[in-house]
Order: sequence, then C-alpha cells, then structure tokens
Amino acid sequence: MVKKIAILTSGGDCAGLNAVIRAVTLRAHNKYNWEIYGIKDGTLGLLKEPLDVIKLNPQNFEGSLMRMGGTFLGSNNKGNPFKKIIRNGKKIDSSDLVIEGFKKLGIDALIGIGGDGSLKILQSITKKGNINFVGIPKTIDNDVKHNELSIGYDTAVDVATNALDMLQPTAASHRRVMILEVMGRDAGHIALNAGIAGGADVILIPEIQYSIKSIADHIEKLRSKGRNHALIVVAEAVKKENGKKATVKYVDGEVRLGGIGNYLGDAIYKITDSETRVTVLGHVQRGAQPTHRDRLIASAFGVHAVDLIAKKKFNRVVIWKDRGVQDLMLSQVAGYSKTVQKNDPLIKVAEGLGIYIGETN
Repeated sequence: MVKKIAILTSGGDCAGLNAVIRAVTLRAHNKYNWEIYGIKDGTLGLLKEPLDVIKLNPQNFEGSLMRMGGTFLGSNNKGNPFKKIIRNGKKIDSSDLVIEGFKKLGIDALIGIGGDGSLKILQSITKKGNINFVGIPKTIDNDVKHNELSIGYDTAVDVATNALDMLQPTAASHRRVMILEVMGRDAGHIALNAGIAGGADVILIPEIQYSIKSIADHIEKLRSKGRNHALIVVAEAVKKENGKKATVKYVDGEVRLGGIGNYLGDAIYKITDSETRVTVLGHVQRGAQPTHRDRLIASAFGVHAVDLIAKKKFNRVVIWKDRGVQDLMLSQVAGYSKTVQKNDPLIKVAEGLGIYIGETN
C-alpha cells in the first residue's frame, strides 16, 4: 500500500508551482492519510547528505504560499543528471546517487513537476531506478505535447499583455515604435496570445518567417492612416532575418537567447526612421503572482496526480484537455514539444485584426 510520496519541481520556475504542491499535499493527507515530502532544489536535494527534504502538512499552506510565484521547494535547470562524478575516489553516475536518495527516503511514488525536457529526464531516472512516477506539466512556453494549458503559461501571458498595455500610452506620447521581447525558447505561444490581447501591430514568433521590409511597410501603412506609433511583440527565439539566432554571452560564459528586440529596433529604424525603444520582459514573466487560471489548473493537476497514484497508474502525466484534467502515458509527452502551427486558429485571428504576423502566404 502507498504510505509515503514525494514531490519536486524541476526546470525553470513559474507561477502556480506552490499551488500544485498545496493541492498534492491536501489531497494526499486529507483523502489518503499519506505522508508527503518535498524534495528541495529538484533532484539536487537527493544528492545531499543528509537528504535535503521537508515533510509537508496542510498547515504549511494556510497562509499566502499558494498566492506566491516561484516554488518554495526550489528548482534546478542546470547540469547533466547523468554525468560522471568522483565520490570517495570512485567515478559514479549522478543518476545512481539520485536513485539512491529516493531509496533512502523510502517513498512509494514520486510526483515531478516539469516541462517537456524535465519530464524526459525524470522519466529516464525513474525508469532506471524502478520508481513509481507521475508527471505534472509546467512551462510558461506552454509547449508540452498534447497539453492545452501548462502551469505558469496563463500568468506569463497576463504579464506580457499588461506590459503592452503600459507601453502603448508612452509609445503614442513620443511617436515611437515600442518592441516588447518576451520569452519563448522554441514556441511563440506567449507572443501570439499576448500580442492579440494587448493590441500589438506586429507579432513575430519562431515558427513563422518574417521580413524587415514587410514590417516597415506595415508601420508606414499605419502612419498613412494617421497612427503615430506602433507596438511589436517578439518571442526571444525568433531568428535574425539571415537565419542566425540572437544570443547574449554572459560573464559566466553561458550563451543564452536574447537580443532579437534590439536587432529589430535597429533594423526598423534604418528603414523607417522611426524612433524605437525595446523592453525585454525576461524573468518578470516567471515570478509574477499566479492568475486565477493557473491556480485552478495547478489545483486540478495536483489532485488528479495523487488520485493516479492511489489507483497505481504510474508513468502517467496529467494534461489539460477539453476543459478538464486527463492523463496520458508519460512516453507520449516527455521530450516532445508543441509549437504554433501555421493553421492555428489564432494566426487567422491575428491576420483578421490586421496584425502582421510574418510571411504566412
């Protein structure tokens, strides 16, 4: 019988994670009287001696924790969990140490909250260690396969929409082209949804090619109709017109996506002579207070994940589909991404509103 379960958050943080942990804790404790442990900093908590875990109780969530962004358990999105490390003079696979940590904890099942990449890693570790596992999808990019809504996505779109709302008045006051660069490592869901909701004139996503000339022509068209400003929203993964990624090298040597907004600003200015300003939202999209939708989905996901364990339905991942919670085999979801398709209904909506969204024809 299941008596003890654990939960961890893996990969990048987002709003709604604390609401998931709360839901899992309440359901496991109140319905099944199970013990539940939170593993700190993803799988890193299992590499420490002693194990870095905390016992979770309903009393932990009687305050404002559900309303807070991020994850109070901590997370980790760096390093290879299968790399070889030296311990006590021996070369050991890190994943073996993680599995050993699970065994020491003595859990009957693990709930892991992560995106497509994190779920793939957790799938590999739990399979190798024969650990009962249920996954919960979270990513602000909303790019988990077969899942309509991931935890954190609604909040990220809300933040980006609010940013466009605040940029419009200052754009109009100074006759500027305002460019908002949002997150979106592989997919343009945030840019597309926020762009439509926030009244953008141009939406650029990595799935659809664009032309600087076409953007300039669109801005000139707005000018000819009496508009003195324009709003552009672009996903960070959009490439330069020559096909190269826009990246930034940080002082630690890591190269990350970034800079496409500045590239576009310079290119647009050269053609249109329009004064441009660029705003990069960055991690503001991750750390905001979760919206009601993210809290609802997080709560539904958490309850369903615990019930799957009670039914001994493992190697599953919960998803949101057809306005409710369902679940699929983990192998159908882990490692697979969901990008914006050219026949996406919102592409037609954007075009119907007169928004330039790239060379769709």
